[in-house]
Amino acid sequence: MRDLPPDLERLRVLETWLLLSLDRVREQIAAVERETCPHRAPAPPAGPRPAGPPGPPTPAWGIADAGLGIPAPEVHRGDCWARGATLRPVSAEEARTALAEGVQACEVCRPDRVLTP
Repeated sequence: MRDLPPDLERLRVLETWLLLSLDRVREQIAAVERETCPHRAPAPPAGPRPAGPPGPPTPAWGIADAGLGIPAPEVHRGDCWARGATLRPVSAEEARTALAEGVQACEVCRPDRVLTP
């Protein structure tokens, strides 16, 4: 796509802006729905809905493997919103080892600031 910047840093900034904009639009939709139909029960929040019982707890650390939207593996905090759809849970020691071996640290949650001395 020629209308997008070619470098990762600007693409990440654009991704952040789009996510923040989407949150604002969803908030406005909810406000208009409340004004339009005040007697209706509030709509459930937008986004993925769990299909059944709650899943496993959020890991403290993880590695998002390369794939759609992720050009190379990245180390993330478990609660990072930029981690992608799948995150392979790892221990803090495994995350430190991955960073030491050259696996990229997420530019959003910056696990390298916590895990490396």
